[in-house]
Amino acid sequence: MSSDEMNLYSGHCVDPTKITPEDIELVDIAHPLSLICRGTGHVKFFFSVAQHSINCAVEAEARGLSTEVQLACLLHDAGEAYCSDVIRPVKKHLNGYAEIEERIQRAVLARFHVEAIRDSSGWEQVRAIDNDMLTNEACALFTDSTGFSPAPLRSSPPILFRPPEEVEREFTELAVKLGAVSPLS
Repeated sequence: MSSDEMNLYSGHCVDPTKITPEDIELVDIAHPLSLICRGTGHVKFFFSVAQHSINCAVEAEARGLSTEVQLACLLHDAGEAYCSDVIRPVKKHLNGYAEIEERIQRAVLARFHVEAIRDSSGWEQVRAIDNDMLTNEACALFTDSTGFSPAPLRSSPPILFRPPEEVEREFTELAVKLGAVSPLS
């Protein structure tokens, strides 16, 4: 392993700045996202990025959106499994971060055969659900949610503490159900 590589949960090593679709494994997304807390941990209780992603995919289904959009919703923050969850107010100030995150996200979407959505109106649907879920989570998770009001949702997302291993299992099962490759491939 070189100093430019990171160790992945699967046991593989990868340079996150040069990641390819072949480097991506579902377990290397589901496991870390179940352990990364939303809002850099500045929340009332542990709520993982994986939980947020599951809720987004369920909301996409409730809105009657395609399986492809549902899978893209589940994977929309998958890049954070390789470069962590950086909050929006900080992310915009990190030179080069957006490009690295974008490269990783494109590799993830290509790995699971939904890359075309990134350049279509489907990605706008993913972003809208992400933003709607953010406002609902903010109201439940932030000590001061001034400035946030819950967006109308068609689902009833659980915003509560869940054990990471349970969330990882649900994330993986949902990804496979939505057409992602086997978690062992």
